[in-house]
Amino acid sequence: MSSSWSRALTQISPYTFASIGIAISIGVSVLGAAWGIYITGSSLIGAAIKAPRITSKNLISVIFCEAVAIYGVIVAIILQTKLESVPASKIFDPESLRAGYAIFGSGIIVGFANLVCGLCVGIIGSSCALSDAQNSTLFVKILVIEIFGSALGLFGVIVGIIMSSQATWPAKS
Repeated sequence: MSSSWSRALTQISPYTFASIGIAISIGVSVLGAAWGIYITGSSLIGAAIKAPRITSKNLISVIFCEAVAIYGVIVAIILQTKLESVPASKIFDPESLRAGYAIFGSGIIVGFANLVCGLCVGIIGSSCALSDAQNSTLFVKILVIEIFGSALGLFGVIVGIIMSSQATWPAKS
């Protein structure tokens, strides 16, 4: 069983792994942002019925969720610049495989970190809107917690950039 997995991992082009990593980075990040906006937006609209004053200042929660998608786009652009053409004779060299796996791993880390970040910011933004409708003094206190939740996405971006630094392709000869 392990020989078939190891053979599969070494027979699939590193460009395929790199492309899947880039796609996961942007796709799952946008999914996390959309999910967070859905959670925050539905609570914000519901709470705004009781207290219409909260609508404009609680839009910051939606902006934090949208930043998650932007993190994914930025990392996808960075990962895309790491792709280099390699002669066909060197495409399965260990250095090529390492570069493809590094980009793939980086994309997975960033995508799923931003998915969790979007959910976190969405849930906190939802509670921020609901609590602000009840007591306006709670807004800034919960906003600070939301900022810490948003930092999770930045941590994913930093780890993804560090991981992608291992993506060095073989020199052309």
